Amino acid sequence: MHFKIFMALGMWLSMAGQQAAAQVPPVAAPLTQPGLVATATLNGADTAWMMTSTALVLLMTLPGIALFYGGMVRRKSVLNVMASVVAVCALVSLLWFAVGYSIAFTPGGGVLGPFLGGTERLWFAGLDYAKDAQQVAVSHIAPNVPESVYAMFQLSFAIITAALVVGAFVERMRFSAMLLFMSLWTVMVYAPIAHWVWAPNGWLAELGALDYAGGSVVHINAGVAGLVCAYALGPRTGYGREPFAPFNLGLTMAGAGLLWVGWFGFNAGSAVAADGRAGLAMAVTHIAAAAGALSWMAAEWLARGRPSLLGLCSGLVAGLVAITPAAGFVSPRSALVFGAVAGAACYWGATGLKRLLKADDALDVFGVHGVGGIVGSLLTGVFASKTISGVGGSVLTQLIGVLAVASYSLLMTGLVLWVTSRFVCLRVSAEEESDGLDITQHAERLG
Repeated sequence: MHFKIFMALGMWLSMAGQQAAAQVPPVAAPLTQPGLVATATLNGADTAWMMTSTALVLLMTLPGIALFYGGMVRRKSVLNVMASVVAVCALVSLLWFAVGYSIAFTPGGGVLGPFLGGTERLWFAGLDYAKDAQQVAVSHIAPNVPESVYAMFQLSFAIITAALVVGAFVERMRFSAMLLFMSLWTVMVYAPIAHWVWAPNGWLAELGALDYAGGSVVHINAGVAGLVCAYALGPRTGYGREPFAPFNLGLTMAGAGLLWVGWFGFNAGSAVAADGRAGLAMAVTHIAAAAGALSWMAAEWLARGRPSLLGLCSGLVAGLVAITPAAGFVSPRSALVFGAVAGAACYWGATGLKRLLKADDALDVFGVHGVGGIVGSLLTGVFASKTISGVGGSVLTQLIGVLAVASYSLLMTGLVLWVTSRFVCLRVSAEEESDGLDITQHAERLG
């Protein structure tokens, strides 16, 4: 009798278990390309943090870079620099919307897949809701947030990268030439490199090159492009023979402060989640910036006998640049090394190396961003910790990534400048340069 009762109970439990299992939806397979998910599966905290990070990174350009660069040029070209940064922001935004995002962050296909994305997201196609707002588009790279948020986050990176290049050719590039050059450069140089490094099927990503938030995609890329522009346009009239006094280093310091704060969105936002890794990325970012500022200050104090505000601002940026590729892979103690090495290395990059290269890289785009990006990328190969990210670093792989990005940026920037020069003269006339680009390019001047 008891045996029959136990058998009946067992059969009942088995049937109940089968019914419960049938009611539990199967675990969705990981996305390998952009697609639709149920709106309810999105993570509200992650989405809010990504939207905040996007605003912070955009703040780095407007007004951060505009103030940082505007304070360092001569009075007669301050408005031109600021106008260039604003125009770049607007121009890159529309190009990213139209074509850049799709090239950079969709898988593509065939033999070109590792090098270029596809056409699925041209004009942000498919980023809206579907099925009465019960489904929403997500990227396979960031499946917990709406793809519209992820696309905007990556847009803010494309904007600041192009804006950084402006610092190399200030006070002498024709505004119309700048617009055409930046349009071509964003699509032909920035977007493909972003795909190589950040798309899961990008060839550098598959090789194992580590770039958490843009050491190569943003900084080495912009630094090398800036150096090519400096060579192509030639030095400013009087360069090396007369002092080029900055207009207002107070503006530069304000811009540097905005960069420091905004960089938390840049690095911690690259976690694509509001989690412990984002918190660690924020901590190492701050430590590296502080170490970079003091390291540059010490190097300048030893070399020149006194520290400067411009040196402190440049040093903190150097530390931020260097930690960018490593922010999600290294410990706070390692971040101290990144900042200390980058501060001294970038001081040399903006002084000794600049003299050796004999290029009028006006605002030291290569000296700070190029050198800092190289230093940070290589140090990532040394200090990346498996206990933090699950991946270890390889200096050789990092070196391959550095050389690949630098080589492509160098060759393609030269090509884009050549194409631009076929349509419009790159450089203003000597008379226009003497009068200043504010009045000759925009018919405006500071009061």
